[in-house]
Amino acid sequence: MTPPIAPASKKAMSKAGPSPTATDSKHCARRHLRIGWWSVLVFLTLGIALELLHGFKAGWYLDVSNSTRRLMFTLAHAHGTLLGLLNIAFAVSLSHVPEWEPRRRALAANSLMVATVLMPAGFFLGGLRVYSGDPGVGIVLVPVGALLLFLAVFLTARAATKAN
Repeated sequence: MTPPIAPASKKAMSKAGPSPTATDSKHCARRHLRIGWWSVLVFLTLGIALELLHGFKAGWYLDVSNSTRRLMFTLAHAHGTLLGLLNIAFAVSLSHVPEWEPRRRALAANSLMVATVLMPAGFFLGGLRVYSGDPGVGIVLVPVGALLLFLAVFLTARAATKAN
């Protein structure tokens, strides 16, 4: 049986450097800030490209027979931008839930990162090849991404609720 740590020893330990959990949390926050801002930039660029297709009246995009393609590309743009902003919000939230259990935080972080790729990619790929008004096979990525997004948001909301 080890004796309890004296208060002076705890103080000396805290001056030795940040705890591994705090370091992991900061690393995770930086990673999500990077992912978030780059996602916003990529999907902002996609939105500009879609506007250019409108402006130049590109039949491949605007014809009535291509309404599914237009919808899929618009959904890719909107979801990608929203997920980029959600990554930024997640990064900011990490500093407000320092006692978040590292494994659950990592699960939420990884789920959000994968959802950030799968959902917009699924919509975009679904719009590349349209079959009689139905999206292409890439659309199967969307429900997987949606489930991962749900898990990430649930875990984050739960951690924020438990935070003191």
